[in-house]
Amino acid sequence: MWWNGSNDPDNPYNWPPILKISISVIVSFGQLVTLMSTSMMAAALGRISHELGIDESTTQVTFSIFILGLAFAPFPIASFSEMYGRKPVWLLCNAFYVLWNALCPVGRSPVLMVIGRFLAGSGASVGITLTGPIMADMYRKEDRGKSLAIATFVPYLGPALGPIVGGIITQKLDWPWLFYLLSIFDAIVWVVGLVLIRESFTPVLLARRRKVAATTTRASSLGPTSFWVAASRMATNLRRPMQLLWQRPIIQVIALITALNFGVYCLLLSTFATLWINHYGASEFNSTLHYIAVSLGTTVATQAGGRFMDWVFAKQKARSPDGSTSPEFRVPCLIPPVILIPVGLLWYGWAAEEGAHWAVVDIGVVVFVCGSFLLAQAMLAYLLDEFEHAASANAASRMLSNVLGFVFPIFAPQLFARLGYGWGNSLLAFLFIGLGCPVPLLLWVWGARLRALGRK
Repeated sequence: MWWNGSNDPDNPYNWPPILKISISVIVSFGQLVTLMSTSMMAAALGRISHELGIDESTTQVTFSIFILGLAFAPFPIASFSEMYGRKPVWLLCNAFYVLWNALCPVGRSPVLMVIGRFLAGSGASVGITLTGPIMADMYRKEDRGKSLAIATFVPYLGPALGPIVGGIITQKLDWPWLFYLLSIFDAIVWVVGLVLIRESFTPVLLARRRKVAATTTRASSLGPTSFWVAASRMATNLRRPMQLLWQRPIIQVIALITALNFGVYCLLLSTFATLWINHYGASEFNSTLHYIAVSLGTTVATQAGGRFMDWVFAKQKARSPDGSTSPEFRVPCLIPPVILIPVGLLWYGWAAEEGAHWAVVDIGVVVFVCGSFLLAQAMLAYLLDEFEHAASANAASRMLSNVLGFVFPIFAPQLFARLGYGWGNSLLAFLFIGLGCPVPLLLWVWGARLRALGRK
């Protein structure tokens, strides 16, 4: 069974624009919570370390273990969303986040803080796992850049809003309210999503249509054959993300470059406030204001990058003799970020090392963050164009990203203590030049062959 023609109103591609935008905004606010939770503790790490009686390295673990939760939960989340639909999984995971995030500061226990942060990150990972696939459900390839611009505008403000709001809360209230207020906010988003979000995954919608049209009895639908079919389907869906990661070299390439990018980004987030406090003598609150530079970089990248992506895609499609499309149409969008990322790291690192004016340091951060998010956006679009099971492919490609997002902030204090901000960031820039800069050429020349490897 398929849609009743190209104009079937039940097809998510044909939903009214206001409905698509409403769903995009709701899931983007859910993802905002994820990104705010990642960075909100930054301004209060010193106070949390003192009150919990833990050293600096352990404090960094409480900060970054949230990201480790983002690494592994997407595998079952993606699988279940492709079995039961996006909406029920989104609702369940957000409720899980609300609970465990609120429990993190209870009793001011280091053990509960670590466990709670990990489990809260697991629930919050639904945002980064399903936002892109939901956009792919509702928008055609030609509008993918625009859809990602809509869906990522609000959440990518999170890295800036998190530390700023965190600084205000820490000064005016107390650090446990960092967790309580985020849980309250996500609970509100959850209620709105319960009412307004509609299921968008086409196979699930068509399966529901088949059930309505079926003439089989209820008894037969619950028989042993149906049970084993469902069990086999569940096993297949749970295996799919890991199979994609191991069997598809194209995902391995994407995973490597996006992981390095995300790891460096998380390292910067975790140390940015301490730079201003320790080297520029700023207060906790004033140090968080510099995260506005992060917000500016993400805003420019997501909005300009989304429109640039659609323009490039249209140009490439017009040049195609038969009007066909290819994921490689996204590759030109990778050229600006692989230049901006190392330039931004070198600019930021040496400006901070030399104690340059704060604006010079922040401009370097804007350049780096702009490149970082342009790269992430283009890689996600490439992935969504290639894979039918977008959620599983997205989960597979992001696992290494979140592992490095957990690891990099832990060694960040030692890196900058030994090398300083100049050579420390130079090392990261040179690493990216070696691993990241060849990727656009690799995908443009050999992308089609890489995509064919491991494809069934």
